[in-house]
Amino acid sequence: MATTSKGIAAITLPFINVPALSGEMPIGIVVHSYSNRWQSKVPSQKYPGFTNAIELIEHCHGIGAGGVQVVVKEWTSDFARKVRDKREKLGLYLEGSISLPGRADDVPVFEQEVINAKEAGAVILRTVTSGGRRYEIFHSPEEVDEFKKRALASLQLAEPVIRKHKVKLAVENHKDWRADELVNALKKLHSEWVGVTLDFGNSIALMEEPMAVMETLVPFAFSTHVKDMGVEEYAGGFLLSEVPLGKGFLDMPKIVDLCRRHNPVIKFNLEMITRDPLEIPCLTNDYWAVFDGVTGSELARTLRMVKQHKYKSHLPRVSQLSEEERLAVEEENIIECLQYSKDRLGIK
Repeated sequence: MATTSKGIAAITLPFINVPALSGEMPIGIVVHSYSNRWQSKVPSQKYPGFTNAIELIEHCHGIGAGGVQVVVKEWTSDFARKVRDKREKLGLYLEGSISLPGRADDVPVFEQEVINAKEAGAVILRTVTSGGRRYEIFHSPEEVDEFKKRALASLQLAEPVIRKHKVKLAVENHKDWRADELVNALKKLHSEWVGVTLDFGNSIALMEEPMAVMETLVPFAFSTHVKDMGVEEYAGGFLLSEVPLGKGFLDMPKIVDLCRRHNPVIKFNLEMITRDPLEIPCLTNDYWAVFDGVTGSELARTLRMVKQHKYKSHLPRVSQLSEEERLAVEEENIIECLQYSKDRLGIK
């Protein structure tokens, strides 16, 4: 077993041999990067809404992306084959995004979604174990403990299915698990088929130091959500926002290199969400109610980090823009990130 920087024993999760395009692909696009355009009803000629995965794949190919990570819910077998045909024709990779079964009755639907995703060419499925941010949806340590139990139960229901179909399930650090908590859950499950979607920025919201999170979770990483982050102070704590790659304070080359060294076949998936900054209310009592065991020194370190890396101007905001303007900024941000990934990160 390997040992992380926090002294946590990491499970050895061997990589399975799966059909793949040779060489590293250009950076892919997470569907949430198009949170404004996905299923959009805005009557835009220049930025028409994507109604399904095939339209997203076609667009991402057109702007030079290497693949997509997209929701596979409610696909039919016929649609999965159409996604496969389009993906293969354009030479893009596909990762799925899937919901876990909450109870035994949900397993058949989950299995069909796994089958459809694999038919389309996905051998890695990203998932989350909560429906929101820890400090917004929970209000006590007991609620957090109950969440952890439910999450582990869901993963235990899912694991036999993904093992049967030989696909990997990658749990995101989704502003719910702190890094050591997620590792402990994976150790309890102890499956080579269940690992991590390593989000580069989410855990900052939980007062975790970014590189410490990377080093703790990267031994388990099957997939990624690539993003750069900007921070800014506000009365209740700090603001946190995705910003175009290279404009934030994360050491992007170092993180990408770390991922490559631990998993040479890992795909880099851009999650550049164009939205107003998120409020991280770390100076409020309600926030602290769900962080049993977290110390004041971690708060102090986080606030020092925010002061040190304060965004050069105010963090970008888009709520004041028209719908068409938001769509335009979203596309500009993604294109800028694609160029940075090629020029500065060597993902091409």
